[in-house]
Amino acid sequence: MKELLTRSLSGLLYVSILLLSICINRYTFIGIFLVFGVIAIYEFQKLIHLRNKRLYVIFITLLAVLNIFQDKLYVYLILPVLTLTIITELFLVKDLVTIRIIPMFEKRKYRTSIFYLITSIVFLTLVPYYTGKYQPFIIAGAFLITWVNDTFAYLVGKNFGKHKLLERISPKKTIEGFIGGFIFSLLAGYLIAIFTNTLSIGIWLIISIIMSIFGTLGDLIQSKFKRQAGVKDSGTIMPGHGGIYDRLDSVIFASPFLYAFLQILKHVS
Repeated sequence: MKELLTRSLSGLLYVSILLLSICINRYTFIGIFLVFGVIAIYEFQKLIHLRNKRLYVIFITLLAVLNIFQDKLYVYLILPVLTLTIITELFLVKDLVTIRIIPMFEKRKYRTSIFYLITSIVFLTLVPYYTGKYQPFIIAGAFLITWVNDTFAYLVGKNFGKHKLLERISPKKTIEGFIGGFIFSLLAGYLIAIFTNTLSIGIWLIISIIMSIFGTLGDLIQSKFKRQAGVKDSGTIMPGHGGIYDRLDSVIFASPFLYAFLQILKHVS
């Protein structure tokens, strides 16, 4: 009972801080992810046995430069970085499903830290400003869809799950749970479209698909890193939940794909 109370209060505090930072303005949102990003980089470095302070400098520099010059540097900086990020994440997906251990030699540790974790967090902060105007409902909706997906994947999997999704990485995840999370994500996207009057129903359903599929992959990849490191959680900053990286793994992995979709939407329309 005490553990459940601690977990609930910790989760409520996290959600409150996150949503409040989103709702106030763009700068509070970027500010909170400056803090979250630094913590996540520290936790990730522990998982892959890397210590390099320059990664924090790279993160802060990219966060500032890409947010300040998003429109002016789109072709020359943002597009190449986005491409490298998506390629890096697709290689991680390949390693997730084809080999037992993700090979993390020294150079790949740096490349993965930069073009998986750091740039994905930066693209997350760019999502609500993809049109040049801050739209808090876009990023809040993406988080809400991710939370709905995680919650119902767990509930459906726990009560109806019989077939393992990827047992050697995450024994508790089931195909039934994934399908349940996916369906309720679509429902969440539909309701967000109806009640926020931001994007069309079709676009929110595509966002739901992106957040559900790539969010699940991100969770599995983080589970694989933790399994290789021999730890249950990436950190202890959130009692009952683990670390910041534990809480953001899904949305971090999905963010470059979400940002790419929104940019396609912007340029096509």
